[in-house]
Amino acid sequence: MTTALIADDEPHLAQYLKAQLAQAWPDLDIVQVAANGVEAAEAIARLEPDLAFLDIQMPGLTGLEVAQGIEGSTRVVFVTAYDQYAVEAFEARAVDYLLKPLKADRLAACVARLREAPAQDDGALAATLKRLLPAAAAPARLRYVRAAQGELMHQIPVGDVLFFHADDKYTVVQTATAEHLIRTPIVELAAQLDPDLFWQVHRSTIINLDHLAGTRRDEQSRLFVRVRGHARELPVSRAYVALFKAM
Repeated sequence: MTTALIADDEPHLAQYLKAQLAQAWPDLDIVQVAANGVEAAEAIARLEPDLAFLDIQMPGLTGLEVAQGIEGSTRVVFVTAYDQYAVEAFEARAVDYLLKPLKADRLAACVARLREAPAQDDGALAATLKRLLPAAAAPARLRYVRAAQGELMHQIPVGDVLFFHADDKYTVVQTATAEHLIRTPIVELAAQLDPDLFWQVHRSTIINLDHLAGTRRDEQSRLFVRVRGHARELPVSRAYVALFKAM
């Protein structure tokens, strides 16, 4: 049985695509529906589905970035509302695309294409992805964070933020002098912050490298980072330890 993953940050669109695929390809096994690019990348690496239907504009990682990082034989179908680069992707034989809003006849043609064409590691795919990445670039980087405190609204320059940490229903914005709470999820912040300056070190934590003081390993070889202006060390999950190997 052919397996597939769907990734779209709009849940109703993901479920709609899943329902349409159930009609167009009844024996296709949808092994996971991912809510963002990071979740999609992790699931593809873990499950190695035959196919991945990737929305291009997603928080965390774009669909194009997810596709570029695939190491196995998973074949990609881009799902997008922006045909200016989806059409370009279609030129690579290893890549198909579905344009939102989905049309039944276009989905049927896509399914026929996928069922007939053998899986292949087409070099044109990597070349096309490199050309397309600038077209799917994230929006302008976040410069300020707005946090309400009673009747006051604080505007915090992101350069002053030591780290962001997800805490229950809120995200903590930690500066050297204060702690603020916002409702923006970590995954949305990651998509808006400069990745050269802000590193995600845990599924719930993003640090500002300008305030990084150093790292420490404990007796169990677990890695922790130390941040200037903050006494508590922050744990680094195993998924992100490789970021610090060159440091």
